[in-house]
Amino acid sequence: MQLNGLILTLPKELKLLIGTFLIVLSIGFFTGLLFVGETSSLNPGGIEENYLGNEDQEQVEVMRFKKSDHEMLTLVHNHVLSMAIIFFLLGLIVSMTKLSKKVKLFLIIEPFFSVLFTFGGLYLLWKGILWMKYIVMISGILMTLSFTLAVIIVLYQLSLKYHPEPLP
Repeated sequence: MQLNGLILTLPKELKLLIGTFLIVLSIGFFTGLLFVGETSSLNPGGIEENYLGNEDQEQVEVMRFKKSDHEMLTLVHNHVLSMAIIFFLLGLIVSMTKLSKKVKLFLIIEPFFSVLFTFGGLYLLWKGILWMKYIVMISGILMTLSFTLAVIIVLYQLSLKYHPEPLP
């Protein structure tokens, strides 16, 4: 079965379903990023403070305490499972786009590595490996860029009119 470019040939109803799904999914994804910005200030020190607390510091705006075992396991579990489903569905859709194999493979596989590095990194940071905050930051940025690029490509290709190539 030829998947490359299949998205261009889908009926309008399926294109609308996929497009609507991606818009709603993107609202959820970027709302999550707003939450990350509120809790960690989108910097390595803020990430560390959010998970390890700041109760040992004298002057703080907001007192934060180290996350409990239960909180960390719940956070890692929920995010890894939900992000795996999100990126699996997005990967299926990206697999139908008309792209080079290398770009397509990157957009399909990379987010899974970023999920593991981001949430595995948060767990290791919480366990005391402080340099993981940089891995978390880099993998989170890469995950966001991959998600954004994939969604833009799919939405663009959904908007294209299909023109079958003439037979030789």
